[in-house]
Amino acid sequence: MCQCQNPSTSSMSIDVGSTGKMRYFTKSQTPSSESGGSKSENIFIMGANEMKNARNVQNKLRKKANRVRDVSGLKGTRSGRVAPREHFRSRKRRKGDKGPDPFPGPVPLDPKVLAKYSNGPGVTRNKVKTKFRQKEVERREKQIEFAETLAGKAELLLDEDVGVLEGDEIQEFTPTITQTQIQQNVDDISATKGFDLNLPQFGPYKADYTKNGRYLVIGGRRGHVAAFDWTSKNLTCEINVQESVHDVKWLHTENMFAVAQKKWTYIYDNQGIELHCLKRLDNVLKLEFLPYHFLLAAGSESGFLSWVDISLGKLVTQYNAKLGPMGVMCQNPSNAILCAGHGKGIVTMWSPNMREPVAKMLAHRQAVRGVAVDLTGTYLATAGTDRSLKIWDVRQFKCLQNYRISAGASQLEFSGRGLLGVAMGNTVEIFKDCCTTAVKYPYMRHRAFKRITDIHFAPYEDAMGIGHEAGFTSILVPGSGDPNFDALEVNPYQTKRQRREAEVKALLEKIPSELISLDPTQLGDVDVKTFEEKIAEKNSKLHLKPEKIDFEPRYKMKGKGGTAKRFHIKRTVRGEIKMRDLNQKLEEVAQEEQVSRVGKPKQEKKPKSLLDRLK
Repeated sequence: MCQCQNPSTSSMSIDVGSTGKMRYFTKSQTPSSESGGSKSENIFIMGANEMKNARNVQNKLRKKANRVRDVSGLKGTRSGRVAPREHFRSRKRRKGDKGPDPFPGPVPLDPKVLAKYSNGPGVTRNKVKTKFRQKEVERREKQIEFAETLAGKAELLLDEDVGVLEGDEIQEFTPTITQTQIQQNVDDISATKGFDLNLPQFGPYKADYTKNGRYLVIGGRRGHVAAFDWTSKNLTCEINVQESVHDVKWLHTENMFAVAQKKWTYIYDNQGIELHCLKRLDNVLKLEFLPYHFLLAAGSESGFLSWVDISLGKLVTQYNAKLGPMGVMCQNPSNAILCAGHGKGIVTMWSPNMREPVAKMLAHRQAVRGVAVDLTGTYLATAGTDRSLKIWDVRQFKCLQNYRISAGASQLEFSGRGLLGVAMGNTVEIFKDCCTTAVKYPYMRHRAFKRITDIHFAPYEDAMGIGHEAGFTSILVPGSGDPNFDALEVNPYQTKRQRREAEVKALLEKIPSELISLDPTQLGDVDVKTFEEKIAEKNSKLHLKPEKIDFEPRYKMKGKGGTAKRFHIKRTVRGEIKMRDLNQKLEEVAQEEQVSRVGKPKQEKKPKSLLDRLK
């Protein structure tokens, strides 16, 4: 039996027996240990609800008793009276109670960080005419400045640093550092990202990484195709297509990839099941996928360029470039233009909206073997069989750097941080800052087992994938990948639900193929020439103004014609006369135009496109 006295001045007490019920009695009836409690044992037996209420009352009384204090020392109070709450609890700080701010003013930001997110000089308020527009411009400029400041403050959340490879006193020349030495000096997780797949019976190999850099697909010339998570080495599918494989390419997610086989192009899922057979893409040598347009671009052996919309399963356009096989090709990530190298040393740029190249330049005196464009779309790297490597400014079509390398390069690739990978025979060299400054020696050098056929940098990882005749090799390249990623754009750690939502969002924000152009900034400009033509055409049209008609209906007997009826008759007759005169004048104008068109050829009607509504 448990017995507890009420701490207040009341004479109640509560007793809990062995039966689980509570017995309620006064102080005079409290059972004593000597009498055994037989006198008051059966008085006021309480049930479950009464027990709960009694406990609540007991808790309230205990809290109230804890607040009772002897406050005789306080001014204006008497002994035994509850003092105000502020005498026993600490009050919250008010605005006036705060002390001086140890760090006054806004958070200081590095000017270099603000310049990184700057949108350029703003609009001058004095150039705006009306006061309303001036206030609107000022409000917009404040919003842009606030967004730049927030972006600069968000740099604190990007805690990952860029990798770097530096030599020491013993080994100062970084190209002599081997992969074994790098793997011995990095952590265990990073060391596992360097590996070799020895597959000499199926080579040479082509490879491709997903946009988030998590999955890898490889394809051997003798039909071997495999897709897997290259960081954890989990195999998703492995098949043999029983045909020669010329190229492999991931599509918008890691659930679908395209394989350019001997005759046609096929699309498989991540289980190795064939989904589609694109017979219009035949004898393909090179594949490129435009993620924001959902277009699969292909260059064939016969010189045809093709664009297929994979979201609709529709062939957008296909035509013959008439420049030979299209085996050397890449895309410009900034404007989705395809860049192709040809045997006469020419580099051409193609859009699905034009049958002629949007740009053409003579890059080398001999055949072009490799082309690559960096992620910003500013620099273009080309390599020829004459052992020359050139860096071009795509905006001005101007050669910035001209290097002489040890052998003719067969593959070029830019990394996320601007490093340039150059494959020559069985050696791959990586150059750092080669676009802005003239470098004398490579940043890294690696020698493979056999001839290299494909190279790709892993997005957001310091690694490079090398496909060669003996299999596939992944090497560590410190400083090649961007250490921080935008999870709303690409997320290497996304769940299945996030992947589905990202796929739906990408489909909703899909950019039509008609908007692909060499200069994407022209889409926001006004087509002045077309606008002036429309105004001139409008002014040249003949405006037919109907003549004024005076008509009054005849007066009728009383009750036969009222005011409303006379108005209705007048309006009907005037409308008929106007329509008759207009038809006569339109017929005269049509006869005159027909006479003037005699002997002129008919103009062909052009198909309407999405850009027509922007004119």
